[in-house]
Amino acid sequence: MKVFITKRIPEDGIRMLKEAGLEIFIPEHENLSHEEWLNYCTSTDLILSVGSEFRYDKDFFNACPDVKAIALYSVGFDHVDVKEAVTRKVPVGNTPDVLSKATSDIAFLLMQSVARRASYNFEKVKSGNWGDFDPLHALGQELYGKTLGIFGLGRIGMEMAKKSKAAFGMEIIYHNRSHSEEAEKELEAEYVSFDELIAKSDVLSIHANFKADQKELFNASVFEKMKSNAIFINTARGGFHHQKDLYDALAEHKIWGAGLDVTNPEPIFKEDPILELSNVCVLPHIGSATIEARTGMAKVAAENLIAFSKGEPMPACVNPEVYS
Repeated sequence: MKVFITKRIPEDGIRMLKEAGLEIFIPEHENLSHEEWLNYCTSTDLILSVGSEFRYDKDFFNACPDVKAIALYSVGFDHVDVKEAVTRKVPVGNTPDVLSKATSDIAFLLMQSVARRASYNFEKVKSGNWGDFDPLHALGQELYGKTLGIFGLGRIGMEMAKKSKAAFGMEIIYHNRSHSEEAEKELEAEYVSFDELIAKSDVLSIHANFKADQKELFNASVFEKMKSNAIFINTARGGFHHQKDLYDALAEHKIWGAGLDVTNPEPIFKEDPILELSNVCVLPHIGSATIEARTGMAKVAAENLIAFSKGEPMPACVNPEVYS
């Protein structure tokens, strides 16, 4: 079988695919146009998809009827029409677990960076504007004993909760589709309604898988109900928050600060006024950007395609009903 890898991945994954006897194709340049991407997809059996700029929807499956399986180089799969993939009997794999710690590290980093206005103060140093000591200028806040609210307490959210509890003794509340017995037992986490989550959180961190009906769920009406000292963290998907509403809430001091590894749109426009605020830290979607995590993702993606090529179920499959 022929595998189209949309961008180069760590060599471990490529080696595994070759050793399994699969034919590998990686384009010479990685900034593919939609037409180039689709053309490559029409002439392959399997796809290892890196990034989320292209959608695997009904139009895609109509144009590429010979694609037999898709392995995503990500945990998130919001750029895939999973129902359509099931209809076409195309299994879709993802890469859970291997990036949970790395991504939660970024959420933890953003929480601290925003709390202590690290980005703003770093810019002062770079511009030579260190200035004289001012006891009241650009003060941060401490996180000890504060309440961390987690929206989507899965693997990544659990890692974030553990770090925050251990480092700062934070109280953990969460809103999920279901209760987490592990979190409630290990961290004394409390399950709350969505309204309680936004009203009680000193730090609100998003770790859920994004779905279309959650588009811009965190908007003006939500920010209005949050604490004035609240820090908003999003390392999941930019689509969860309304960018202008977030800017307004920050500029008008309705909430205290925001840390973003994802933006809406993404990439963020360099002219976005949110980048000028002193209470914001924005990173370019680097949640999984460690050697260990990216290598692990390559291995899991390869394992998914190798299993399929052997007639076996993908070990990490987002639509296992295709095997029913």
